[in-house]
Amino acid sequence: MARGIALDDDVVETYRNEGVVVLRGVLSIDEIESLRRGIDAVVAAPSPRAKVASQSDDPGFFLEDFCTWREHEEFDSFIRNTALVPLAAQLMGSRTVRLYHDHVLVKEAGTRQRTPWHQDQPYYDVEGVQNVSFWIPVDAVPLESSLESVAGTHRGPWLMPRTFRDQQAKWFPEGSLAELPDIEADRSAHEIRAWDLEVGDVIAFHMLTVHGAAGSARRRRVFSLRLLGDDMVHAPRHWVCSPDFRAVIPAESDMRRAGEALDGEWFPLLLG
Repeated sequence: MARGIALDDDVVETYRNEGVVVLRGVLSIDEIESLRRGIDAVVAAPSPRAKVASQSDDPGFFLEDFCTWREHEEFDSFIRNTALVPLAAQLMGSRTVRLYHDHVLVKEAGTRQRTPWHQDQPYYDVEGVQNVSFWIPVDAVPLESSLESVAGTHRGPWLMPRTFRDQQAKWFPEGSLAELPDIEADRSAHEIRAWDLEVGDVIAFHMLTVHGAAGSARRRRVFSLRLLGDDMVHAPRHWVCSPDFRAVIPAESDMRRAGEALDGEWFPLLLG
């Protein structure tokens, strides 16, 4: 795809109204092949930030890794050159686009572990509304294994972030945020958006959009890219966020004060 391509107005409007949209065929086979190589390298040698997100009795295996773009040239090149960057600016209505972090998610064939319903932004150390995450599968994904999102939840409120396995509130104090509704108890009560995806398709969603995903009968490799727009600023927390940037940023000078834009080599400006 040419870097200067523009999204249709209705796609941008859908993103602003619903907090999630599918972008069909926006990546080339060469880009996907490069991401596959990077993901497979992560699986072969995960970083110290990697987490096993599946239970020990799961017949499959769910691996997550964070902030690996500086260790894998395939990711670095993709992030700096992909047409998703100007598309992010359109979706966010932002003059600038800055990298927040990358996230590798691999569910091996037969993984039962569900990615629980959640919002991303309460786990982070940023505030603002101009943001977008791209969920980029490098394998075709059937509907039953695809990312699911609840339309409109990006408008808030912020919901209590809990640990996925034991449901602890390790971030905001108990009672300080509204609780996530039991979406699985009555799925018909929520406007759930999900799509089957071919290689080259991408889902774009807001960091406050409630989302989750089922297990996967086949191997499902995903590279996710979190991007920040004009109004996104650092919001220091009194707890360890996810991802834990203290584990990847060696110098205090690379972190910002409250209300400042993130910058430095870990948060490169990609547009603007």
